[in-house]
Amino acid sequence: MAVTSETVSLSPATLERIRAELRERKLDGWLLFNFRGGNDVASKMLGIPALTRRYFVYLPAFGDPVAITHRIEQQPWSTWAWPAIQYSSWRELDAALAEMLRGKPTVAMEYAEGDAVPYVDKTPAGVLEMVRGAGAEVVSSGDLVSTFYSRWTAEGEASHRRAAQAVYEVAHASFRRITQIVREGGRVTEWDARGWINDDFARRGLKVGADCDVAVNANAANPHYAASADSHAVMKAGDLVLIDLWGKESEDAIYADQTWMGFLGDEVPGDLAQIFGVLAGARDAAVRHVMARSAAGEAVRGFEVDDVARKVIEDAGYGEYFIHRTGHSIDRELHGSGPNLDNLETRDTRTLIRGVGFSVEPGIYIPGEWGFRTELDMYMGAGGPEVTTPNPQRAIYPLFRENPFA
Repeated sequence: MAVTSETVSLSPATLERIRAELRERKLDGWLLFNFRGGNDVASKMLGIPALTRRYFVYLPAFGDPVAITHRIEQQPWSTWAWPAIQYSSWRELDAALAEMLRGKPTVAMEYAEGDAVPYVDKTPAGVLEMVRGAGAEVVSSGDLVSTFYSRWTAEGEASHRRAAQAVYEVAHASFRRITQIVREGGRVTEWDARGWINDDFARRGLKVGADCDVAVNANAANPHYAASADSHAVMKAGDLVLIDLWGKESEDAIYADQTWMGFLGDEVPGDLAQIFGVLAGARDAAVRHVMARSAAGEAVRGFEVDDVARKVIEDAGYGEYFIHRTGHSIDRELHGSGPNLDNLETRDTRTLIRGVGFSVEPGIYIPGEWGFRTELDMYMGAGGPEVTTPNPQRAIYPLFRENPFA
């Protein structure tokens, strides 16, 4: 039987912060469930690896936490400093759960009604039935996940800012290299550029999860297009080039994620410039909305920001071509567990609380013709929300000009 030497890493300080947050939200507790690592929130909150048997951990607003663990998997719990109940049979598990939840009517779990927010909907329906059968009401832990799992630490924020600068510089260096080769009559492909970018990331210390998509013309109309060694476009004068790139320094660092666009010519055609102008307006409207609501001391939720950006694009007549959410959470994962800017794919009602980060990336994708996206990152800092991406793009870069990024 496989065993692990890893043990619980939940600290008393973190526990006290959880207690205070639960009391403020008028919740009796936070109930973490995990089986075979299916709930990564529970795994990372507790520091416990994937186990082969079910476990529950109850973090209360008042009093000590309680763990329910299987008798054959006790080694990972050797540093658990609070009460614990062991079980072997399902009957013992049911009884232990009922005892643990007695008199605790409202508990938060990784659950989203109607799967509205898939990023926190990690508790199986059968487990919800067990908990409700034990007499508890279950509410979503979405805002708790944002608070304790998706908030950036001070070092995480610093790592993001370093990554943001590196990603910005790599993107612009790649445009310069593409431009030089094309102007000199050489051959360069989407796949070539991807290789340069990833090599440059490694040299600059972005060694975890770093990658990119380079897409030309109609290829960019596929939001998740990925060139390959066997399937890629050659870049030439008159092409529209999209570079989407991301990376971070280490496993505990925070990602930076950006998208930039250039045109291989001296002048960007008017129709292309006009569409990108709509996107930049939608992006900036979303940013202004977050900043204005925050300055007024008002909460802002993810779906509301999506609505603001989407309206700009719809009013310009391109609504049918904006086929994804406006932005995603960013934390230690590229697509993090915090609030998304989304009222299309899901209705994300979570609040953009202080300490979380996210992308703002509206897009317009016209199949068979062109694809457009502009993307920057934001952080809800102690002094208010701020854009962390250097020099956000205002217009498509005319790459054949002497100073295309001015």
